[in-house]
Amino acid sequence: MTILWSIAVANMRLQAPASRWKIVTLMHELSVCQGMLGQVSNIAREHGAESVSRITVRIGPLSGVEPRLLKEAFTIARMGSVAAEAELLIEELSVRVHCSQCGADSNVTSNRLVCANCGDWQTQLVSGDELLLASVELNNPTHEEPLSPGLQSESR
Repeated sequence: MTILWSIAVANMRLQAPASRWKIVTLMHELSVCQGMLGQVSNIAREHGAESVSRITVRIGPLSGVEPRLLKEAFTIARMGSVAAEAELLIEELSVRVHCSQCGADSNVTSNRLVCANCGDWQTQLVSGDELLLASVELNNPTHEEPLSPGLQSESR
């Protein structure tokens, strides 16, 4: 991946300031993809899979990862990996809080973490900051035992 980083940095010097920001942001998602693909490669190796056909991730709006940019970065990061032909599915999660005053759990917006039931600001984040590898579909796994919780294997 060193070559990809070098190309991105070289292109950044040639771009207008607004384009530079997109490249820097894409580099963040690229490093996220590299970490994810490392986990996927380990799973495939543990199960004797030749390749991966689909990867599903769950992303909350407070995770710091932009789903659209993650998709773009994935097309670059997957080259030459066990997931070279894999499809990336992204499940976008909502932000949920638990209210300390009334005890309600409610969906809220990312920039307004107040209770939707009583309007109180004393809330705790329940979900919305996740970045989870939800499932990996393997091609031709040699082991038929189930993958760890949340991960599935599909023989093709």
